Amino acid sequence: MVADTAGKALSGLGPQDFTLLDDGRPRKILSFRSFDGVNVNANPPVRVFLVFDTVNLPFQQVSFARQELEKFLHQNGGRLAQPVSLILMTDAGIRVQPRPSTDGNALATVLDQIKGGLHSVYTAMGADGDLQRFQLSLHQMELIADNSAHVPGRKLLIWIGPGWPMMNSHQFTFSDKDQSHYFENIVQLSTALREARMVVYSVTPVNVETDQTRTLMYRDFLKGVPSPRKADTGNLALKVLAIQSGGRILGPDNHLAEQIDNCIADANAFYTISFNPSPAEHADEYHDLKVVVDTPGASVRTNSGYYNQPKSPNGDSR
Repeated sequence: MVADTAGKALSGLGPQDFTLLDDGRPRKILSFRSFDGVNVNANPPVRVFLVFDTVNLPFQQVSFARQELEKFLHQNGGRLAQPVSLILMTDAGIRVQPRPSTDGNALATVLDQIKGGLHSVYTAMGADGDLQRFQLSLHQMELIADNSAHVPGRKLLIWIGPGWPMMNSHQFTFSDKDQSHYFENIVQLSTALREARMVVYSVTPVNVETDQTRTLMYRDFLKGVPSPRKADTGNLALKVLAIQSGGRILGPDNHLAEQIDNCIADANAFYTISFNPSPAEHADEYHDLKVVVDTPGASVRTNSGYYNQPKSPNGDSR
């Protein structure tokens, strides 16, 4: 997605305006498509996944967030601009509205029917509770991405909630085995989101963190992870995944419906580019990815990296 200096989608660019850098080296663009949401629309339409995360939202904010979600669904007479799938995440797992719909009123009815199933975070306290929320949240996000990979088209995953604990405090120690496990998680989730063509957005009500330093801690983990010894749980934070997938972080404020609208404004004006990566020398070979445009003041949001794999005996690679 390319934005102008005001943050609005910039359409009308051609392949000659783009330079794609793979580990800092220019790559030849093999295919290029431009969508502006007016003259050229995506087919199938960009699909929106709204994840209502009651596991990581403080108990007192669950009701407010649900009201804001209902407000979003009812606006414009319940006519949604994009097909939406509603996903509720509780400590028991996820519940999914089976079919995407542009009928916000119908989705609001579904949300109201499952109101009694809304729960707060785990009753477990301290480090054990943080670990459970961390593991559950990542597992459910990967399930969503994996189950969406076979569905064609671009997708926006809008996560309603502050995200799961980063677990990098003095309460946790990581062994070499732990780091290898987290590196596998990073590779799998990064690849699953990319292959599903899924962009992650983080929307959050008023700040639940009183420590501003902790709120911005995710910035320390935005660089790609080339090896297990560099892996940390912070590399799997929601806000890190949002930036690395080409999405955005909105909030914290109490205008959740407006935050969701701002995310969906990104849906239809975008570009798709393909290129041929060089053969991987080893499994899980990390590559930095950057796209720049020859337009003053323009900014680009896209996948910030990918993991390349050696070709299998049948000639396939991921």
